Amino acid sequence: MIRLKNVSKRYNLRANKAFLLRDVFLHAAGRKPTTTEFWALRNIDLEVQRGEALAVMGRNGAGKSTLLGLIAGTIFPTDGTVETEGRICALLELGVGFSPDLTGRENIFLNAALLGLTEREVRARFDEIVAFSEIEKFIDTPVGKYSSGMVMRLGFSVAIHIDPEVLIIDEMLTVGDQSFRKKCRERIGALKARGCTFLLVSHSPDDIKFLCQRAVWIHQGEVKLAGDVDTVLAEYNKVML
Repeated sequence: MIRLKNVSKRYNLRANKAFLLRDVFLHAAGRKPTTTEFWALRNIDLEVQRGEALAVMGRNGAGKSTLLGLIAGTIFPTDGTVETEGRICALLELGVGFSPDLTGRENIFLNAALLGLTEREVRARFDEIVAFSEIEKFIDTPVGKYSSGMVMRLGFSVAIHIDPEVLIIDEMLTVGDQSFRKKCRERIGALKARGCTFLLVSHSPDDIKFLCQRAVWIHQGEVKLAGDVDTVLAEYNKVML
């Protein structure tokens, strides 16, 4: 379902705080603003098979979110190739894909359409999406007035009701109350039983062990260790402790 071959991602960072007017003068003088290269990922080779659940581990800033963004197609590699198959749904950041000026109802139709559903398909699943999100009273309220928990519940509910073949989750299982997290776990278990492929970024060993068979540890943009969950978790915890 997912194949990365020798993938690297570079960002050009300004060495000093950028000011638009200063950059205009530099450009007019034929000079470029000073930048430095930052390689978020280097030489990543990775394969995820259909129906597999892979945990992506590492410290903050290690390159985990960049890796998920490359797989989701929201960013593109500097070098190497990223190949994916099937309908991919990515829960990368709270509220991504939602317009704050549109209501919850409008955002459901917009978000589901972007993920490949027809209007008829969305209407058929609309009531289930709203019921699962538990925001029935606020479904016609602009999303910009929602709490972060409400946005997460709505986004997660849309994602699991579009029948994704690949579901990418970046720390989203930690948001919401205990009852909602339990419901999310149950629905994820059902998707897993149907053969959905998962990529999970989490700092929770319980979430990782619950969902994943394999793990990859990213350190300073490179794969430090890949293997079965118990082995990678044990080595990662040694370093973290």
